[in-house]
Amino acid sequence: MTHPKRDPSDIPPPPGKAPFLLVAVAALGLLAWGGYGQTQRRAAAAETQRKVNSFVPTLRTATAERADKPIEITLPGQTDAFAKAALYARATGYIAERRVDIGSRVRQGDILMRIAAPDLDQQLAQAEAQTGQLEAALLQAKSMVDQAKANVNLANVTNNRTTTLAGQGWASKQNADNSQASVLSQAATLASAEAGVKVAQANIKAQAATVERLRALTGFKDIVAPFDGVITQRGVDVGDLVHADGTGTALLSMDRDDVLRVSVNVPQNVAVGVKPGVDATIKVPQMADRAFSGKVARSSVALLTASRTLTTQVDVPNKDGALRAGLYVYVTFKVPRTEPNVVVPAESLVFNQRGTQVAVSRDDGTVAWHSVKIRRDLGTTVELGQGLEGGEEIVLSPPADLRDGQKIERQPPPTDNKPLKSAAR
Repeated sequence: MTHPKRDPSDIPPPPGKAPFLLVAVAALGLLAWGGYGQTQRRAAAAETQRKVNSFVPTLRTATAERADKPIEITLPGQTDAFAKAALYARATGYIAERRVDIGSRVRQGDILMRIAAPDLDQQLAQAEAQTGQLEAALLQAKSMVDQAKANVNLANVTNNRTTTLAGQGWASKQNADNSQASVLSQAATLASAEAGVKVAQANIKAQAATVERLRALTGFKDIVAPFDGVITQRGVDVGDLVHADGTGTALLSMDRDDVLRVSVNVPQNVAVGVKPGVDATIKVPQMADRAFSGKVARSSVALLTASRTLTTQVDVPNKDGALRAGLYVYVTFKVPRTEPNVVVPAESLVFNQRGTQVAVSRDDGTVAWHSVKIRRDLGTTVELGQGLEGGEEIVLSPPADLRDGQKIERQPPPTDNKPLKSAAR
């Protein structure tokens, strides 16, 4: 099948250059617009960067204080009597008189009770009578010594005479020997009499010791206060039988409370500085309007391994009797510092990969980061051991992007701004 030939006049002419020029102009416009936008964005970024670099933030600051005053630490404690005594009977008998009761205030030497001890009185009378008998025996022994001495003198005189006569032939040798033997016999009798005197004297001494012991026991019939104080317990009443064996219930118990001991367990971190003479203030929760002063008097020196605390006692004068033994109290110690520290607000600390740091505002308006070491955390404030000297202006709540050497402006403090309290609590 053959196609018919087309007329050349029916063929459309080729497109002109105008569309291509329009497309090129549009592409160039888009490229120019994109370049202009990119330039604008770069200019905005540069301006933002310039503003960031030149931005000077206004920040709050505070002065780091040098803490060189004593450390104040408050700990719980308990009051105890300065001295306690449980009084027992040393004489067997019956309670004949009772002069005190619990709560009675007594003075040293006051008679508190009397014990009736008739058996003890009888033993003392018997011992004194035996002492008289022994003293009579001593007199008898001394008289025997005197008689023996006289016999010795007579024997010596007789012996001398007999020996002279025997030498002259007027007496026999037998008589002379008998007189010499008599001298020796009388000397032995004298020695025996003198020994009897010593025995009698020894018996008197032994009996005198027995009498003194019984007299001392009779002295214990009066129960006497060993010191000034108050009666805290009473275990017997009039008519009760008591035994001198020191067992069973005590007759009376008493405390000395003109001075009280306050026992406190001091933690290890301040135990080194707690020594005799350190000032302490004692407060009782039920007596909020009054404080009592005392001083550390003694400590156990060695710490308790179970709790790492030092058992410490504070002596507190109690002349008016306001304090009582057994009270729960709060004790505030003023412990001298071994070295001064620096106190800063807790909000000035920053914890990052470089450790604990604070930002210090310098005189030229820039800041510098300082690494510090915390010694004691006191809540709103922190006591630093290293990193600052005291007196520096530190930035409070520093922003995370604050750079070392960046300029800042210090915000004026409020009119009611108060200085930091020393970390002595």
